[in-house]
Amino acid sequence: MSTAQLIALDLVATLLAAAVWVGAGVAAAARRARAALALLAVAVAVTLVRVTTAVALATGGWWFAQDRVVLTGPLLGVAGLAAVLIAGPRLLSAVRAGTPGNSPAAVVPLLLAGYAGAAGLLFPFLVGYPASWSDVLVTVALVGAAGLVTWRVAGSGPPLWTFVPVLVMGLAGIGAGFATGADLDAGGGPTSHHPAGHAISVADLRGPTTPAPGGQVRRYELTARKTTIQVDGRAVEAWGYNGQVPGPPITANQGDLIEVTLRNADIERGVTVHWHGYDVPAGEDGAPGVTQDAVPPGGEFVYRFRADQVGTYWYHTHQASDVGVKMGLYGTLVVGPPTEGVDLTVPVHTFSGTTVTGPLDPPAAAPGTPVRLRLVNTDGVPHRFALTGTAYRLVAVDGSDLNGPGELREVELRLPAGGRYDLAFTMPAGAVALFIDGDPGLRLGTGTGSGLDAPKGWPELDITRYGTPAATPFGRESHFDRNFTLVLDRGIALVDGVPKYAHTVNGHAFPNVPTQLVREGDLVELTVANRGFDTHPWHLHGHRVLVLERDGRKVSGSPLWLDTFDVRPGEVWRVAFRADNPGEWMNHCHNLTHAAQGMALHLRYDGVMTPFHGAHGG
Repeated sequence: MSTAQLIALDLVATLLAAAVWVGAGVAAAARRARAALALLAVAVAVTLVRVTTAVALATGGWWFAQDRVVLTGPLLGVAGLAAVLIAGPRLLSAVRAGTPGNSPAAVVPLLLAGYAGAAGLLFPFLVGYPASWSDVLVTVALVGAAGLVTWRVAGSGPPLWTFVPVLVMGLAGIGAGFATGADLDAGGGPTSHHPAGHAISVADLRGPTTPAPGGQVRRYELTARKTTIQVDGRAVEAWGYNGQVPGPPITANQGDLIEVTLRNADIERGVTVHWHGYDVPAGEDGAPGVTQDAVPPGGEFVYRFRADQVGTYWYHTHQASDVGVKMGLYGTLVVGPPTEGVDLTVPVHTFSGTTVTGPLDPPAAAPGTPVRLRLVNTDGVPHRFALTGTAYRLVAVDGSDLNGPGELREVELRLPAGGRYDLAFTMPAGAVALFIDGDPGLRLGTGTGSGLDAPKGWPELDITRYGTPAATPFGRESHFDRNFTLVLDRGIALVDGVPKYAHTVNGHAFPNVPTQLVREGDLVELTVANRGFDTHPWHLHGHRVLVLERDGRKVSGSPLWLDTFDVRPGEVWRVAFRADNPGEWMNHCHNLTHAAQGMALHLRYDGVMTPFHGAHGG
């Protein structure tokens, strides 16, 4: 059973335990001693199931079981044991004697166990990981207060002063919850850093001004403005670079210098350009409040960087990006050398519920022509692609070539938000169709037949097992200078000083997530665990990671170098990277709504500072 399935089973057991304990108490209060006794037996059985699931979850990682083992499990266990020892004999005597059995000593312990069981629902939906002392105090106080109120309602409750310790405990927990923690996480490495007066400003970490020998200067101008586009025959309001969606494709050959002048015509929130997946110098990264100020209406900013990385990438605004990208402020970036045959970039985006692939005009492809399809997911959720009519190879992921990619047929490719897949095949005599989430998306060539039907029941390709292993500069057994763990969850957290129901990292929401501190040259290990119910495509700015393992299983196919990786519910990814690009960087969920709701943090190099503040990276 997967961790996600165990989490679901534990939630069902938690809900049932609370319901059955409360049901037993209600039955006792209604003078149905026999029913109450039967429900008591069921409640004990369901509670034991909760114990079993907690132990099983702990084998998947302490992150999944901490609150259950440290707090909610013991709380239910103690309350349940008290109910068995106190209420159980009274109910049994009532059944034997034929009496009602509705004394407070029989009713209150059963209901108290139900309240303790219900506390187990607080953490998956409201509190999240990790369970802190403040959480313990507040939870125990809530259960205790509910028990005292129930006792008084039952007619023989304790005096009012007994509520005072419970109130003090709850207030102490609430106060502790607002205490601020450390603002830096050194990942087990040195914590000393340069004084601010001796630090390098990220604004000075800019790109070169000349191309590599033999390269050219590629100049582009992007003007962000409001526009109207046609989607499925409907007029849709949009924001676009140069008034078009997607923005102009940016292409270059390796060694060229890319120079992009960004202007803002009328986007009141401001705009930037972030080069997704491209390891530009920090000052060119386009993260407002971190590497630059957002460009206001009437303003401009010039980006320059050398096209050193070959592959498929994309660009988008990072200012209010959860809105800006959705509205259309994105485009593609492809760095050559040029390929032979047909080379087609397919940016996938969803407008008003309709998935589009941009204004594509597929060129004619004669049989025998090499074809390369560059799939780009610009949405905040994964898309599933299927290619019919031919065999093909997945030759690159996130701009990095795979080693020894094998021939594929009748499989689905799940592409994370922000990710890119390059597919290569030789054009057959008939037509080839690309399906996106089961719907037709693109067609090359002519012809009909069952080979072009929408795929049904095709298995999903596991990219951690695809391709051929090859040597890497570091691996699972390497010594790491820094080790960071990120537990992704949901809960109540402070966002800009206001308590909100946020997407959290280690129990905090941005900008209160501690900044990760590294030094240039460090080998950094990153473990990312997903305790929640949503998929989180984790994206690093300025670095590509090598995937070491997923759910404890090492990569058995081609080495995987990614800049965005999907962490599904219950999954644990272990990845690593070399800290070789000094700056201050955003790392965040690329479901940009999740990022805007707190699931983001900074990674800072020792000796680097940012003079920009306010937008927190957009």
